[in-house]
Formats: sequence, C-alpha cells, structure tokens
Amino acid sequence: MILVIEKRKESGELGRTRALQAILMEAHGLFTLFYGSIRALLLNSPSGDVARSCLQAFLPDYISDVMTVKRLSMLSSHSGLQERGTIQMMALDRSTALEVQSVVDLLQSWFGSGRIHHTLLLFQDLLVSTTLPPEDAAHLYTYARMRLIPAAISTSSGGHSLKKVLSRANSSSVHLKASASDITAAGQRPSPADSSNHHSQFFTPRPLQHDKWWRDNDGFLVTDAWGVDAQGMSAITPTVWLQQSSQERMKLVAYQHKQLTVVMLISVMHLAPNADGSHVLRNQVLEKASNKLNALEDRLSKEWGGINANHVPGYRYLYVDYDSRVSKASPAGKIATLTKDSLLSLDKVRSEIDIAKGRCDGSGEAQPYELETCVRTRSNAWVVVRIRGNHELYLVLERASETLLLTAEATEKFSRRHCDGIFASD
Repeated sequence: MILVIEKRKESGELGRTRALQAILMEAHGLFTLFYGSIRALLLNSPSGDVARSCLQAFLPDYISDVMTVKRLSMLSSHSGLQERGTIQMMALDRSTALEVQSVVDLLQSWFGSGRIHHTLLLFQDLLVSTTLPPEDAAHLYTYARMRLIPAAISTSSGGHSLKKVLSRANSSSVHLKASASDITAAGQRPSPADSSNHHSQFFTPRPLQHDKWWRDNDGFLVTDAWGVDAQGMSAITPTVWLQQSSQERMKLVAYQHKQLTVVMLISVMHLAPNADGSHVLRNQVLEKASNKLNALEDRLSKEWGGINANHVPGYRYLYVDYDSRVSKASPAGKIATLTKDSLLSLDKVRSEIDIAKGRCDGSGEAQPYELETCVRTRSNAWVVVRIRGNHELYLVLERASETLLLTAEATEKFSRRHCDGIFASD
C-alpha cells in the first residue's frame, strides 16, 4: 500500500512518518476486518476481480473519513499527543467492573445457534470491556467509533426504517443473497473456472458508507451496507473476519441503549447451513439481558467523568501501551491550549524517536528499547519522553519557571499516579 501526500505549504513538512504509516496500517486492518485477507481473496478468485471490487468499495469511503477539506485530518501538529489505531478505555471502579463482567458472562453463557463468542462494550466512544485479543479489539473498536456509537448514527437514524430499506432494495436492479466477503469462507472456495463470474454474482458490502446504520425500535442496530436477502425481506447481518485470534468469520450483532453500545460476535462455523443466528440472539438479549444492560448504562452514566475525565491539571500527555493497543491522552480541548511552538517541538522530538526506534527494530537485538529525554523549547516549555519497552509516555509542560530537576520530579509524580510507576527512573 502506497500513500502519496503533498508537503505542507507553510512548512514544507510531510508530518511524522510513523503517523502516516499508521493510516495505512489502520486501512489495512479495517479492510481485513470486513473482507478477510487480500491473499485469501486472490486465492479464491485468481482473476483479482473480487479483490478489486472490495478495494474499490472500501478505500474511497475510508479516505473520505481521514480527509478534511482535501487534507489529511491527522496531519495537524495536535497529532503528537494522539495515537491512531489504539483503544481509549473508560476508567471503572471495582464494583462497576464486576457488574460489567457479570453482564459479559451472561451474554457468553448462552448456547445454541445464537451463541456469542466475543463481545465489545462501549460507553459513548470509550471501551468498557472486550473479550477480543488486542489487534482484533483495536480494529473493531475503530469501526465502532466510526459507525456504531450513538454520535455516529444519530444523524442517520432519523427517518430510517426497515420498510424503507427493503423498498430501496426491491427497486434495485440486482438482488443478491451473499456478499463478496462470503466467498472466502471455509468450504466455499470456488474453482478457478468459476472465478470470472464472482464479481457479477456477489454483492460487495460498503461497511464505511455513511448513513447506513440506524437503531431499530428494539434497540438493535441495523444496516443494509451488506445488502438484503434474496427474497428482499430482511437486511443481511454484517460479517467480520478476526485475524489475531482465530482467522474465522463472525456475524456482527449490535445492541444500543442510550450511550451504551454492545457488539456481539457469533461464529459462522457454529451456525447451521443457511442459518443466521441473529434472530435467536435478539430474542435472548431482549428477554434475558436488556434490564441488566439498561442498569449498566445508568451506572456508567453516573460514573463517567465527562469529556475532560482524563485531564490532569498542569500536564498535556499521551500514554501508549502497545502490548494491549491502549492509549490514554489529554482531552483534545486541553491539547488545543498548547502553543504552536510546543506542539511542533513535540512533533519533531517524536519524529527523531521514531527514527531511533526504527534503527533499534532493524538491529535484530532482543533487548527492550528504553529512553528518557527532556527538551526545552524556544517558548520555555518542556517536552518529556520516557519509553520502557512497549510503553511510551509523552508530556508537554508549559511551565517556563521550572528547572530540569523540577520537570523530572513532575514526570515521576505523573508516572506514579497515572501510569502505575512504569516510567520511574529508579
């Protein structure tokens, strides 16, 4: 995958290379989530027609999300305290965490054609809980933030109904039962002789198309982005591919109550032929779990600290744990209060560290990378970086009166209180 961008006219800079690479990595991760690997698509359709169809359905919609007025939205200097492709967690107290676990255990205790294999719970745009491994969780979390959370579907939910969707589907010229992503399922590999016809036989889903998700009357989220069945009676349940855990295809079912979004995955391998499983799951959720989910949403609403919940007075920060793909950062509104000089200095420091880490990665050494650095900017702010293996901390302290010693002490204090002491110098 190749990304071509123009230099910034005002500075002639391209932005951090790692930040640009993160766009390609996110695009690839989302593509494989929806369609499976390109290798599998080419294996099942050697002509490349299906792979091209999937790429053409996916990339324009993805690019429209990362572009802002013909510019990459993440290329602002504010991106120095952001990390694309990571998960933002909601902090929970012990009793709330136990209640969340109780709900997850209930959901995954059901057996039958609607059995749930994995769950992902979000409150607004923050992850509450997931049973997925880090890589799969990060990809599905990214998609949920883009299209499933209340803020993403609020503008598209009004005026939608299943009847309208089916009306649109019935008026279209082609009615298809399966999606292009289905052809890579186990046991459905077509022969090379048939591969030339796949493009015309399969509907190619557009998971990132805008205004394609809405909330039904029972609280479940519905989309026609994966098409409708052959009879035109119902929308096809979305499917996703897990890459890190099992490399198998899952049915995606999502339920939403106010600000709580619950994403449930059903393994296609455990469904009977031509069975959907989502209808059984809907009934189980409504009958056995809706009250607990409603109570959990109410509890999370009371516990949520607001949009500035992660703000630490006196600090602008980014903490990343690459092992679990989790990041924690100052709210965007607080980052915006930093001077341009501080942000550009941070961006430059991160660029140099990216280069150093690249050299370390290419050396073949097994030793974990460690680094501590403090940089004084022209405006007398401090940019502090501490790295311990796959844990990284970036701080900007705009305290002109502080010395290097006081800055180091402030960093130690932050590490103890907010990072479990991971970045302590001793």
